[in-house]
Amino acid sequence: MAKITYIEYSGKRHTIEVQNGLTVMEGAVQNNIPGIDADCGGSMACATCHVYVKEEWFNKLPKKEDGEEDMLDMAYETNKFSRLSCQLTVSDRLEGMIVNLPEKQT
Repeated sequence: MAKITYIEYSGKRHTIEVQNGLTVMEGAVQNNIPGIDADCGGSMACATCHVYVKEEWFNKLPKKEDGEEDMLDMAYETNKFSRLSCQLTVSDRLEGMIVNLPEKQT
């Protein structure tokens, strides 16, 4: 398990333990974290699980695949630290990771 901190746009923090093998999106959905809609259920067919990964964690993650880049083109106010949380698999390596949630999901 790894502790992941989700920070809502309002600044409210949620730190939860997410089981290894789940995605950052699944951890948010299972723990009712507001701000991650996950409309497609994690099949990378939408961008409603968009998060901003803190810079110190960004380079520790696998590179984005082309499909993720395409979906992020539809997300609200992306930046260079934007990722789809359905594509981030939790492992012990992500212990302490922090993600910020956008103002809204598209």
